[in-house]
Amino acid sequence: MNSTPLEGVTVPNRPTHTGRKLAGILLGLAVAAAPATANASPFRPYQDGAAAPSATAVPAPAAIGLDDPVKKEIAMKLVSSAENSSLDWKAQYKYIEDIDDGRGYTGGIIGFCSGTHDMLELVELYTQRKPGNVLAKYLPALRNVDGSDSHAGLDPNFTRDWKTAANDSVFKTAQNDERDRVYFNPSVSQGKADGVGVLGQFTYYDAIVMHGDGNDSTSFRNIRKRALTKAKPPAQGGNETTWLNAFLDARVWAMKQEDAHSETSRVDTAQRVFLRNGNLNLNTPLSWKVYGDSFRID
Repeated sequence: MNSTPLEGVTVPNRPTHTGRKLAGILLGLAVAAAPATANASPFRPYQDGAAAPSATAVPAPAAIGLDDPVKKEIAMKLVSSAENSSLDWKAQYKYIEDIDDGRGYTGGIIGFCSGTHDMLELVELYTQRKPGNVLAKYLPALRNVDGSDSHAGLDPNFTRDWKTAANDSVFKTAQNDERDRVYFNPSVSQGKADGVGVLGQFTYYDAIVMHGDGNDSTSFRNIRKRALTKAKPPAQGGNETTWLNAFLDARVWAMKQEDAHSETSRVDTAQRVFLRNGNLNLNTPLSWKVYGDSFRID
C-alpha cells in the first residue's frame, strides 16, 4: 500500500469509508489506554521548522484535552453520528460490510478497512493477545488483499466470524487500542502541539479518521499544510478560531476531491457550528446535524 506514516506511527493512507448512511445514498470507551504492543510508538507531531523547546523549560499547567475521558466519549459519539448515523458507538464493534468504496470490507468502531492495512494490523494485534481466535485464520488472506478491494480468502464466512469476535472483550479492547494508537492519540498530540483546544483536536481526529495521513493531497498532513498557507495555529502566534476556520476550509476542499466524501455536513453543520458558537472546549449541551439527521448530547 502506498502510504507514508506519521513519524513513529503507522497511519493508513486512507481517504476512508464514507459515513455509512451516505454510502447507501451514493450507491469510532471510556479511557485512552495505550496498547502494550511492539507496534506502539510515540508520535512526534509536525513542528513546521520550529525549534525544539529547551530541556530546562518549565511546562505550563496542562489544559483539558480531547483525551479527557468525558471529552473523548463526546468525540466517539460525534464520529459515530457521521459514520453510523447513531451516537451508540459501542454498538459498532460488530459492524462489517463492503460499502463499495474500493477499500474492501469496512468494520468496527472506526471503520477498519481490509484494503487500507488497519484491519490487518487490528487482527494481528488480536491474535498476539489471543492466539487461535476466530479471525486468526484470515491473516494470510488479509495480507494478500491489503491495498485492494478484494475479498479473496475472506468470503464467505469472514463477516460472520467478525461478528462472533465482536462478542469477545479481547477483540473490543484491541479495536479501542488500535483506534487510539493509529488515529486518536496522534490527532490529540498534534492538536496540543499546535496549541488548539478540545474542538481543534477533534477536528484533527475526524479528519485523520476519514482521510488518513499518507502522501496524497487529501491526507491529514496535507490538509494541515494547505491550512498553513492561510493561517497559523496558536502555537505559532495565530488566532485559534482563524486557524480552525482555515483548517476546516482545507478539509472541505479535500472532501470534495472524492465523490464519496463530497457531502460535507459533518463539517458544515457540526464542527463549523461549534466553532461559530465559540465552543472551543466542546462543552455540552451540543446540537448538530449530519446528512440531515439531528443529534444532541446534553
